[in-house]
Amino acid sequence: MRHLILSILSIICFATPALAASGRSDHSGFLVWAFLGFCALIVAAQLIPALLAMFGLAKGMASKHEHEAEHTSH
Repeated sequence: MRHLILSILSIICFATPALAASGRSDHSGFLVWAFLGFCALIVAAQLIPALLAMFGLAKGMASKHEHEAEHTSH
């Protein structure tokens, strides 16, 4: 029992400095965040036309099926 308690205490003591080092150390400034925001803006600007094209394609496929159904039923 004594060895178990000592090993748990030693693990806790060695883990404490690792937990203390969890702060942010990248020192990224405003320019880094502005660059990342600009990259996100480019992705969003390309995503909007892609979604519109996808919805237009789905709408065109649905109307094509309705048009074929009208011609085959007559």
